[in-house]
Amino acid sequence: MVRWKLLKSWWNSSRPKMMVSFRTYDNCEVFPGPHLNMIVGANGTGKSSIVCAICLGLAGKPSFIGRADKVGLYVKRGCSKGLVEIELFKTPNNLIIKREIHVANNASVWFVNKKPSTLKIVEEQIAALNIQVGNLCQFLPQDKVGEFAKLSKTELLEATEKSVGLPEMYQFHCELKNFRERERELENSLQEKTNFLEKMKQRNERYKQDVERYYERKRHLDLIEILEKKRPWVEYENVRQQHEEVKQNRDHAKEELKKLQQTKSPMTQQIQEVEKQWRNLDIKIKEKTIEIKDTSQKCKQKQDAVEKKDKQIEEIQQGLRMKTDEEMDRRKRIHNTRKMIEDWQNELNSTGNSENLQPQIDSINNELRQLQEEKANIDGEMSDLRRERENLEREKKRVTDRIVQFNNMMNLKEDKLRGRYRDTHNALLWLRENKDRFKRSVCEPMMLQINMKDNRHAKYVENHISANDMRAFVFESQEDMEIFLREVRDHQKLKVNAVCAPAQSCAENRPSRSVEELHQYGVFSYLRELFDAPHPVMSYLCSQYRVHDVPVGTEKTRSMIERVIQETKFKQIYTAEERYAVKVSAYTNQTISSNTSLRQAQFLTVTVDADERRQLENQLKDINRRFQLRDSQLQKLYERQKFLERKDNELRQQKKERLERKNKRKQLESKISMKHDSLKQMEQDAINLEEESQQTNARIKEINIQKAKLVTELMQLIKNCITLNILKVDLVLQSTTVNSKKNRLESDYKAATVQLRALEQQVSDLGEKKSVLLEKCKGLLRKARQACNLSPDQEIPKEFNTVSIKNKRPHFYKGVMAFQDLPNTLDEIDALLNEEKSRASCFTGLNASVVEEYNRRAQEIQQVTEELEEKKNELERYRQNISQVKERWLTPLKQLVEQINEKFSNFFSSMQCAGEVDLHTENEEEYDKYGIRIRVKFRSNTQLHELTPHHQSGGERSVSTMLYLMALQELNRCPFRVVDEINQGMDPVNERRVFEMVVKTACKESTSQYFFITPKLLQNLTYAEKMTVLFVYNGPFMLEPTKWNLKAFRRRRRQVEQMDQ
Repeated sequence: MVRWKLLKSWWNSSRPKMMVSFRTYDNCEVFPGPHLNMIVGANGTGKSSIVCAICLGLAGKPSFIGRADKVGLYVKRGCSKGLVEIELFKTPNNLIIKREIHVANNASVWFVNKKPSTLKIVEEQIAALNIQVGNLCQFLPQDKVGEFAKLSKTELLEATEKSVGLPEMYQFHCELKNFRERERELENSLQEKTNFLEKMKQRNERYKQDVERYYERKRHLDLIEILEKKRPWVEYENVRQQHEEVKQNRDHAKEELKKLQQTKSPMTQQIQEVEKQWRNLDIKIKEKTIEIKDTSQKCKQKQDAVEKKDKQIEEIQQGLRMKTDEEMDRRKRIHNTRKMIEDWQNELNSTGNSENLQPQIDSINNELRQLQEEKANIDGEMSDLRRERENLEREKKRVTDRIVQFNNMMNLKEDKLRGRYRDTHNALLWLRENKDRFKRSVCEPMMLQINMKDNRHAKYVENHISANDMRAFVFESQEDMEIFLREVRDHQKLKVNAVCAPAQSCAENRPSRSVEELHQYGVFSYLRELFDAPHPVMSYLCSQYRVHDVPVGTEKTRSMIERVIQETKFKQIYTAEERYAVKVSAYTNQTISSNTSLRQAQFLTVTVDADERRQLENQLKDINRRFQLRDSQLQKLYERQKFLERKDNELRQQKKERLERKNKRKQLESKISMKHDSLKQMEQDAINLEEESQQTNARIKEINIQKAKLVTELMQLIKNCITLNILKVDLVLQSTTVNSKKNRLESDYKAATVQLRALEQQVSDLGEKKSVLLEKCKGLLRKARQACNLSPDQEIPKEFNTVSIKNKRPHFYKGVMAFQDLPNTLDEIDALLNEEKSRASCFTGLNASVVEEYNRRAQEIQQVTEELEEKKNELERYRQNISQVKERWLTPLKQLVEQINEKFSNFFSSMQCAGEVDLHTENEEEYDKYGIRIRVKFRSNTQLHELTPHHQSGGERSVSTMLYLMALQELNRCPFRVVDEINQGMDPVNERRVFEMVVKTACKESTSQYFFITPKLLQNLTYAEKMTVLFVYNGPFMLEPTKWNLKAFRRRRRQVEQMDQ
């Protein structure tokens, strides 16, 4: 049970007391101070039990603490119920809240001021004092420290509003979020109405077109009706005009016929005289044509004879040229033959005796036989080396395939990494491409570097090493690790882990006991001996996880585990399927062990035999070395073979030259003899060109005389032919003139005859046509009267008269047109009628209901338009209300965040770091997206980064969380704040700085009560007069609370000091 004072005014009036029968306590009283309360005690003494009692005693839920999900689990083991009593300051009377927790049914009984009450009344009383044990900005238990950094910006803003904001600030925020939701609903409703109205307008617009088309069709039908009435009258008028025109044409044709008959008689006599004259001229022309044909035939005969003489002369000259060419060719061949005989004779004279060449040829043959034997030996050696090389290739392929199998197994591990940790795999790819940026070697993630000797043992290693370290990169240099993290975390935004191997290698550390000593317990190996890893990885694992001193046993080990724990003193022991963790209590010196089942291995089950792989790699190097040796031997033999080939070719060439020299003399003598015979024959075949030339000239002269005589006769015949042609042309001209006159007279006669017949026919046709048109006029007149409903004896109305109507058609008709306004020709009427019928046929599916539907929808559109206008007015009023609430919420909030940022930045500046707090939002109208963003920088060479669970270390997150809570301290409206073991992850320097800030801030007059729980304190810290230090002790030798007498302790201390003096 706890009586607890929260405000300093209460502290001044009476001494607070808190009584607890809860968790580790049977009965406990706590007396906190009004300012900073430092609760100090070793782990397990019950510090956090006080925090749990505060939370549950003030109607908090077990989930706020984060330890157990049922309230009954917080009662001390072995007890049936627990009790928490808390006294809170409240004017005019303090508020005492008591909670009894029953384990059996996990239920609670509440009392307010010692009277039974309900949870709802307690929650109302707590809320009235602005106590929020569920707000991490006010109540931060040990197991929730890590969750503070996981709070989203929105959650942090809401927690801050509840903690330090004005009472109505969080209410305004909630109202704004609700208003915004309602505003979206109104906007969506307005949009739906607008879309509905637009669709109705579009639909009615289509109806409007149908209505217009309906009236347009009616106008077209009316016009068609009047056009069909006028058309018979236009047809009648056209036929009547045709009748009058035909009558006039018939009278005119009769007069023309009479004149033509009078002029036709004199033309017959003129035609007979001209025809007689034309016949006489035609007889003379035929006679001249016969004479010209005879003379032309004679000319052609003479011309053929002259051409024949020219051909004879050409043949004679061609024969002379051929004999001349033949003689020149003979002389040239004689000259070439003599030159060839002379050259062969000189070569024959220079050729020596062939009897002394045989010994040289025999010597060359001996050398060739020796070369062939050496070449055969080299070919044999090369064949042996090639066979050895093929064997090496087969062996190399076998070894390479085996190494590829090992690489494929490593790729399987990399595929698992890519599937489970995508960011780590991306960072691995970047590392492989940028290894030159690091000074020392960098090891890839441990799960790729660790190679199990037996995959059955993979579960031990995976259960021993944390998942974060399994995917961590291992660096030998801290500077290299910072470069790597700056690139992948800051620039690429990847979530990766990295560790640094210890500066002094731990990979060779020896275990505390030899494994042979442990065989009696069923231990077969230490954890380090179960796998291989690069030196930095093994050094880190030995330093961090002590894998060199963690034994691995069998079922025998599990069966005697208590003896193993007592005798070996190991901190961790693995059996076949379990892991045992051993701890020794700092207070009772008792050994406490816990065991957990081993989970199945996931990443290290792929095992590569490192020894076999090293042997294969060494074997591959040896094969490559032997390959090089065989290649060098083959190269030498190949060069020797090429040398022997060249020497063989040289000897064969020498042998060939000597054989050729031996046979060459006989060949030359034979050739010279044959050429002499050929020369004699050519000299006997000579031709006398001068005699041949004289004979040719005599024959050509004789032919030319005959040719001249023929040319003279030909010229005389040509003159006669020209004279005859001139006479014929004169006769033809006369005949043409007479014939032309004759044709003109005949043509005129025929034309007159045709015209006479045509006029006679025309007169007859016009008479018949006049009769037909007259009957047609009568029929069309009856038809026109019937179309207009006129009786046969009724007078024709003036409006049906089409004679004076303008021949013009309007483009658009407004109403029914009169007869006078319509076209007066059948073509125009038919065109207009077809056009109107086509237009009318386009308006299908129309009736009078379309007009009624159109009018009805127009009324609905008017009604929806009015409703839409009302919605717009309502939305505008709603936005004005939102603007007013936003102003009342956002302005104080910005001021509050500026105050928090000022204090937060000052706290970080005092630690030579940087930090800032700002109000962050992407859209000012999205009130549920507003949030508080915390950005910090702990190193001078980095930039401000947002506080997240991944980017900063645990200590950095603890410092940032503590400083943010301190920034809220002076602004806090809550009566107290609780922070449990937040300094656990801090380094000594930051812990000292944060402690000084807490003391300085929490001990001010204007601040609320503060509870700071810690298991340890640094030496030489700064303390203040207003802070209260509460020490929590626990153990088997502790005095009962009823026997605790502080005055007796002090008196005994003074007595001991006097005795020492």
